[in-house]
Amino acid sequence: MKILVTGGAGFIGANLCNSLLRAGHKVTAVDSLITGHVRNIEDCLLNPHFSFIESRTEDVQEIDCTAVFHLASPASPVGYGQHPLETLSANSAGTWRVLDLCREAGASFLMASTSEVYGDPFQHPQPETYFGNVDPIGPRSCYDEGKRYSEALTMAYMQTHGVDARIVRIFNCYGPRNALDDGRMVPSFISQALTGTPITIYGDGEQTRSLCYVDDLVRGLEAAMFTEGTRGEVYNLGNPQEHTIREFAEMIKEVTKSDAPIIHVEGRPGEIAKRKPDVTKATRDLRWVAKTDVRDGLLATATWARTQLGCS
Repeated sequence: MKILVTGGAGFIGANLCNSLLRAGHKVTAVDSLITGHVRNIEDCLLNPHFSFIESRTEDVQEIDCTAVFHLASPASPVGYGQHPLETLSANSAGTWRVLDLCREAGASFLMASTSEVYGDPFQHPQPETYFGNVDPIGPRSCYDEGKRYSEALTMAYMQTHGVDARIVRIFNCYGPRNALDDGRMVPSFISQALTGTPITIYGDGEQTRSLCYVDDLVRGLEAAMFTEGTRGEVYNLGNPQEHTIREFAEMIKEVTKSDAPIIHVEGRPGEIAKRKPDVTKATRDLRWVAKTDVRDGLLATATWARTQLGCS
């Protein structure tokens, strides 16, 4: 197949491009590089079946493709905090442009949404039927509301024009190619552990997260796109194994064999108290589950990070 991946030089996008190439597909990645990095796709660029276009998704011209994975958007607190307007544009005008491309090419479409559409949830764990608790003008609103709009646009476009579309809500994900300075918990904690600087927890550390290793997530994205009967469906993808932030910090100290102290600082505004996916639907329809043990995934991520930081 000929596949377009928007946001293809980002953390998840680059891992997805690699997987699609290994499966024998021809892949075109589009990325504006405001938060993505060419270094993430250096190995892809060696493959004759891969091409890269540096562009905003909003400006992409006609591309011959049979499937589109739309991942273009800053996705970390640092990324969308520094680029709020670009985040809103990628998820509005960018999504509309890619849907137009799919309509013109007769291509299938996957919208990569986020667990942030659930906001600070009152329902736990969060199923796809939960409507969420989102602050439309809060510190995360450019990302939360951008993704909520992109979901509404995807469904309206599908109903109006008949495009073969589905939505995936991605929960917290980690692994190699995740920029170490993007503010997310795992790369921040690993960087601090490996360099011996204090592992910094915002708040009391009792907030919970459920972390999915990127290889598992990529399998889920591919399953959502290529499994029959997924048109018009919404799927949570994530690892339902829930731990506190403090527990993740302790695990990272363990796998890195670090002596760095764990410290607590004042909590950040808009911090989410709990995050855990209900993946019953993905397990039933896609035959998908997250398989990677969290300690194994953290060790693999730390091993990759050592090479990036030049640590012994």
